[in-house]
Amino acid sequence: MSSSAPKATNSLDPNLPWVDASFKGLWSQRIFIRFWFARLLGTTANQMLMVALGWHMYELSHSAWDLGLVGLFQFVPALILFLPAGHLIDRLRRSYVFTACLAVQSLVAALLFLGTVGFGTSEPWVSRDLILLFSIILGSVRAFQTATQQALSPTLVPPQLLARAVAFTSGGNQLAVIVGPALGGLLYALDSSVVYTVCFLLFICGVILGLNIKDKTPTPSKEPTSVASVFAGVSFIFKNKLVLGATSLDLFAVLLGGATALLPIFAKDILNAGPTELGILRASPALGALVMTIVLTRWPLQHRVGIKMLCSVALFGFATAIFGISHSLWLSVIALIVTGVADSISVVIRMTLIQLETPNEMRGRVGSVNGIFIGASNQLGEFESGATASLLGPVASVVVGGVGSMLLALIWRYQFKELAQRNFLNPAQ
Repeated sequence: MSSSAPKATNSLDPNLPWVDASFKGLWSQRIFIRFWFARLLGTTANQMLMVALGWHMYELSHSAWDLGLVGLFQFVPALILFLPAGHLIDRLRRSYVFTACLAVQSLVAALLFLGTVGFGTSEPWVSRDLILLFSIILGSVRAFQTATQQALSPTLVPPQLLARAVAFTSGGNQLAVIVGPALGGLLYALDSSVVYTVCFLLFICGVILGLNIKDKTPTPSKEPTSVASVFAGVSFIFKNKLVLGATSLDLFAVLLGGATALLPIFAKDILNAGPTELGILRASPALGALVMTIVLTRWPLQHRVGIKMLCSVALFGFATAIFGISHSLWLSVIALIVTGVADSISVVIRMTLIQLETPNEMRGRVGSVNGIFIGASNQLGEFESGATASLLGPVASVVVGGVGSMLLALIWRYQFKELAQRNFLNPAQ
């Protein structure tokens, strides 16, 4: 491991023409707002695509195991690529990487449309194996896109606006996660080819915006390539117990408590609902998160952020368990909304801590490691949910996972005292 890794800094390029640090100042950061809209469009399209793929797979195979495989097949390539992805992100123009990720996803949506309408044949040719193949491609793209977005954000706003920018960005992401699944479910109910067409158009709009993100700073890293430089992000996180505690808490909480992969089963078999209701269920956590991010954008977290993160994870687990035992659509929706509220608090604290603690020239590599934590908690969590549901049933799988998340928050309270005792987000305060 490199022993000469640069120390964390809380300042960006002092020569940049930053504006005032008020909330309104965010809107005057034109490049940031352009990036925000590109990310909003891309995330909306991606969420529509995920709903469509999940429902499409379940229609083809009627298998909880196959739903879990969709998550696993997205996670494995991200796991394999996260180190080289982080290294490349610190060497390439980050806006170009971000735009290329949107372009690849637009191609996937176009191929799904062609396969659904049976282009070149008399019958649709989208199959279980093709969906798994596209899951691999989407997982590979995510290895680059997640880290790139994290590395880009703090270079587009001044440090004093970062906490608000993180909340604002998270709010936009949650808005996309609300609109995307709901719209995806509604359009899929009309015709699967329609949802894939809309996904393609949204991705293309994101590409156009992405091509106009002129991130002239920072200068891509020119650090010599070595094993130590490639693993520098891993080394940084494991040496910083505060960051390690925050990222690992989020990983294991969502790994245990996530129920996204099982939503088609709950919608169809437990709640006796269809694809439209599935879209509502999938959008519910994002609705809660959106409300909370609006609150956090207006009133950023000020004190006892470590304890608040631990409590939010415990609340996330409790609401997940309630969802697992619910047989009412509206109780399920409310429980999922609460999971979104809790998760939003955790995400804002985690992302702000990581970005403030990480030096700019290492943000791609650290963001890539953090991205694999996120990927593990989501994609691997979906596989875990599908596998345990095959053994225990969907209800028991979700309830056990929710209880596990609550216990996890208690354990982390004593295992990572640096996190539990953290008072302010910005260490300079």
